[in-house]
Amino acid sequence: MDAEGKSMEDRIVESYRQDEDMMILVFAQWCVNHGLDPAELYRKAYPGQPDNERLGRVLELTVPKEEAGDIPDQTVLGVLSMYGNDDLAAVVAEAAAARHARP
Repeated sequence: MDAEGKSMEDRIVESYRQDEDMMILVFAQWCVNHGLDPAELYRKAYPGQPDNERLGRVLELTVPKEEAGDIPDQTVLGVLSMYGNDDLAAVVAEAAAARHARP
C-alpha cells in the first residue's frame, strides 16, 4: 500500500474512533442524566471485560444533568445498536424500563 492509501486508511480509522467516542459520550451523558453509573452498566453488559478506558476518558466530558440536553432513550439505544453494542443496549433498555416503571 502506498503512503496515500495508508494515509486514507488512517483517516478512516481515526474518524471511526471519533464516532465511537461520540457514541460513548451519548451513553455516558444519558446515564448521568438519569442518575446511573455508566461504568456499572458497562460492567453489567460485559462482565468479563476490564474497565473501559475510553469510557473513563469520555466521562470527563459529561456535564451535570441540569446543564445537559435531554437524550431520549431511543436515541441512546439506536446509537449503541449502530456500533454493535447490543449487550449494552439491552442493559440500557432494562434501566430505562425500570425507570419508567417507578411511580
